[in-house]
Amino acid sequence: MQEETVQPKEPQNSTEASAGAKSPEELLAEAQARIEQQRDTMMRALAEAENARKRAMAEAAASQKFALERFAETLLPVADALEAALHSKDASGIELTQRQLKAALEKASVREISPAPGERFDPHRHQAMAAVPAPSGEIREPNTIVAVMQKGYALHDRVLRPALVTVAKAVENNEKDPISGKDLD
Repeated sequence: MQEETVQPKEPQNSTEASAGAKSPEELLAEAQARIEQQRDTMMRALAEAENARKRAMAEAAASQKFALERFAETLLPVADALEAALHSKDASGIELTQRQLKAALEKASVREISPAPGERFDPHRHQAMAAVPAPSGEIREPNTIVAVMQKGYALHDRVLRPALVTVAKAVENNEKDPISGKDLD
């Protein structure tokens, strides 16, 4: 393969050469104008980013401030009903208030954690307040719930308050050697 060398074309006349070439002052002025335009564009982009950040922070603060607004609105009728029930001293008013409260909590995705006796103890949802032997006449597995002292509550999947429970403990056999497990008789 043969190599070709390319030579730049010489301008045909001197007017063509002077028109195509710019003086260093003109080139400097054009470069400075482009730099100034790019700096202006960059400053506008930075200002826009700062404004977006401030808007996002203001929206986050407002949503945090008023996050419980809907929940509080659902509790207002419950508070009114409870006040009316206390003034009337009527038990049916208190039952109605309890139903309204449960409905308000359900609407806010707050659900009860109320384990049944015999249910397996879950340390993520329950808090053991006492470990007791199984009630007389009953055989319970260890680490099962004997009684619920106070219901717990969860918001979606997060436990707000664990249920306070009494748990069955393993039955101790005092007739065996604790080391070997053999009968002492």
